[in-house]
Amino acid sequence: MRLFRLTPLRRDALIGLLALAGVAAYVIASAIIHEVGFPLDDSWIHQTYARNLAERGEWAFVPGEPSVASTSPLYSVLLTVGYVLNIRFFAWTFALGAAALAAAGWIGARAGEQLFPALPWVGGWTGLAMVAAWHLVWAAASGMETMLFSTLSLAVVWIAWRELGDLSQRSRALFGRGLLLGVVGAALTLTRPEGAGLVALAGAMALLAGPFGDPRRAWRTYGAWGAGLALGWLAGVAPYLALNLHIDGSLLPNTASAKQAENAPALDLPLLERYVRMLLPLVAGGQLVLLPGAAVALRELAARAQSDRRAVLYFLPLAWIIVDVSAYALRLPAPYQHGRYVIPVLPHVLLYGVGGTLILIRNNRRAFVRRVLARSLGLSAIAIMVGFWGIGAQTYGRDVRIINTEMVDTAHWVRENLPPDELLAVHDIGAIGYYAPRPILDLAGLVSPEVVPIIRDHAALMQLMCERDARYLMVLPDQRPATPDDPRLGTETVYDPDLGATIRKPLFDTNAPYSPAAGGGNMMIYALRWPEGCR
Repeated sequence: MRLFRLTPLRRDALIGLLALAGVAAYVIASAIIHEVGFPLDDSWIHQTYARNLAERGEWAFVPGEPSVASTSPLYSVLLTVGYVLNIRFFAWTFALGAAALAAAGWIGARAGEQLFPALPWVGGWTGLAMVAAWHLVWAAASGMETMLFSTLSLAVVWIAWRELGDLSQRSRALFGRGLLLGVVGAALTLTRPEGAGLVALAGAMALLAGPFGDPRRAWRTYGAWGAGLALGWLAGVAPYLALNLHIDGSLLPNTASAKQAENAPALDLPLLERYVRMLLPLVAGGQLVLLPGAAVALRELAARAQSDRRAVLYFLPLAWIIVDVSAYALRLPAPYQHGRYVIPVLPHVLLYGVGGTLILIRNNRRAFVRRVLARSLGLSAIAIMVGFWGIGAQTYGRDVRIINTEMVDTAHWVRENLPPDELLAVHDIGAIGYYAPRPILDLAGLVSPEVVPIIRDHAALMQLMCERDARYLMVLPDQRPATPDDPRLGTETVYDPDLGATIRKPLFDTNAPYSPAAGGGNMMIYALRWPEGCR
């Protein structure tokens, strides 16, 4: 425990060092298992937008064709800085991830101290939990906006909690405090659109808590604070909304509707099952052992709120967890890739869980059995978190290997073997866009919004490809909008002993063993042959 009697500066240095070491270790693990890369094809979408913005000054995935497939414009712009400064994109991307992870630890430490001021070491332990949770290290090294979004969500909560402090300021000062929250909330929204929900929750719960002192001044002071919040948020997001409106004719990017359409069959599952599916990937880790502590923390905060109405604002993280997970369970129940859509709620779980576990240890110091149980719970959380940190590094390396051997290797083959001016229909567009830029028809609908209404209609997709005169098709087996023996998939046939039937032979097949071993398939490219008259 003496370790966490360090000064805040030294504690922050330790947290930052561990965040950097964690991201570096995961990247090294991927290099040992295969080679450096990203664990998601979507990471390459961000890189493509960033490079095109830096080199061509355009917001486009396909050069010369403006689009709004990036749901995280702030993250793409941050990546652009690396290209402008001529820094190797892997180094810059991982540095951004490590910085976001470290910032989560720093903010989490301060938020933990504000939440539980009577616990002397809560800041250090909370900060360490943030940078040691393997989901967050994976997110920081993923080349995605997930870690930045997680950190900014913590920042919004921490800044909102400032309204529990000195309330005797003039309206101008309160306007400035609301403005700061609005600007940070805008950054959160520009990182992921659902961040607007947390900003709205912060404003609503501040009103519910009534934290503005003298009732005679309450509405005037809340109005000043709320006006600053609204102005800061609108000023931040307005340029991006205008860009979307100009390019796509709508305020929000079409990627959300594309993802929802693709995962629509999951909406037929019972709602409870959808919740379980979304939360199950987050159970793997020390955070599971911290859940009893989280329950204790919430019980103590509820007691605190009974005597001080302003303490209701301390339930903002809980409200955000419920709203964010519910939004995905109701609209986009996609639990794949280690639950990456709901990973940003994990820091808020840790915020409650670490403090509550320390409360359990503090309150059970006298009774021998309770003391042993409480301390065993804390030690188990540490041991499990450290163990899963190592497991996470191996998982990250295997994820990177699959993307490199399926998407990246295929993109290199396309660049070397296919004409750059002929239309390619493709489902996973990231690596293709970065390594083999060319005209594409995006079968996932991200940069081809006309695909969204027919995204699950295979016959309509084949007809659209025919009308557009797509010359090649690049898909995984479960993404192929035609049966393996469809005569439109090229001309050469081979006998497949596994299927016991004659199928069309693709032009290219990665034949890498890693994706099939993980339950997936190999990326294939087919030459397309269309009947006369479909155009």
